[in-house]
Amino acid sequence: MRVLPYGDRAFLLEFDDVHQVIAHHAAIVAAAPPGIVELVPAARTILVEVDVSLRTLDDVVREVTALDPLPPDADRVTPLVEVPIKYDGPDLADAASAVGLSVESFVRRHADQAWVAAFTGFAPGFAYLVGEDEWEIPRRASPRVAVPTGAVAMAGPFTGIYPRESPGGWQIIGHTDVVLWDLDRESPALIPAGHRVRFRERT
Repeated sequence: MRVLPYGDRAFLLEFDDVHQVIAHHAAIVAAAPPGIVELVPAARTILVEVDVSLRTLDDVVREVTALDPLPPDADRVTPLVEVPIKYDGPDLADAASAVGLSVESFVRRHADQAWVAAFTGFAPGFAYLVGEDEWEIPRRASPRVAVPTGAVAMAGPFTGIYPRESPGGWQIIGHTDVVLWDLDRESPALIPAGHRVRFRERT
């Protein structure tokens, strides 16, 4: 872990990979150190914003860097979101072939594991989900101009759900009717960073 400066009210924690980000983000959330205003995880970093009227940056750096990371299977209460999905995406066969599986095996493997929202971005409500297994799905050679709302897609190690129609180059493996972003909800994002996700196949 490296600590990088980020102005006079924040600092950046840098890690080797997204799995370390997930584990350290979970540890900081569980410990809830006083003085932290916001955590913003990304693929290899966590931005930590601090209320410097309560604590100094150095105090918070010392506390969060001393925390033990929490692995994904740690015994802790983490919100779980169930996402019904129909595995009918136009790229499902290509995605399965890319990892050497039949479509049936691919669907079973995808649905039989827990996913964790490592971070959010790209569009409001879009979560980058990391599975228990290692995945490496290539992007499409040619991106689509419009990916429909609710499309469930994969690229690299991530699964994501498009909260609205937008361009995209991920492989579409299915679709869901869940609403990812709703300003009328107390928490507009259905899947914030740190939440677990289970895909439940529907026919």
